[in-house]
Amino acid sequence: MIEIRKATAADVDGICRVCAAGWRDAYTGLLPAAYIEQAITEFYNPARVAAEVADPQGWDGWWVAVERGLVVGAGGGGLPAPGTGELFVLYIDPARRGEGIGTRLLAAITQEELAQGAREQWVSVAKGNRKGIPFYEARGFRPYHEQAIYNSRPEDGVVSVRYQRALDGARQTR
Repeated sequence: MIEIRKATAADVDGICRVCAAGWRDAYTGLLPAAYIEQAITEFYNPARVAAEVADPQGWDGWWVAVERGLVVGAGGGGLPAPGTGELFVLYIDPARRGEGIGTRLLAAITQEELAQGAREQWVSVAKGNRKGIPFYEARGFRPYHEQAIYNSRPEDGVVSVRYQRALDGARQTR
């Protein structure tokens, strides 16, 4: 049985493992290999994730999906502005895709944002991401605009699509 809950210090290595594997699975062949590895090193290293679990700054912190003590999914979000929720990260162990784990994590993060007054929710997805885009569109997110991917160089030629959905205050499960 999979448990969805806020992350603890014991989850740090699992979060790093799942997010690194998710990044490689989603972006190999889509983004430059050096960019992928640089992003994994920057965002999913144990020291950074441990600090974010212990004391989230500027967001609500990590959520995890755990089965028999093993992290199989991780994500998190927050409200960068009043009424505006943002999904900052959501990755599932690639071997576990299609089991509803991402949907359950998204629902937990969304409920936390709704409780804080979010009326809309945003997410950035790399243009051409054939795994993320269908997931978010199936859950009511619609493309809004394109921009350079965070921390990329113009010569990388990587683009992010900003997606938005309205939150009606009801439990978001799709």
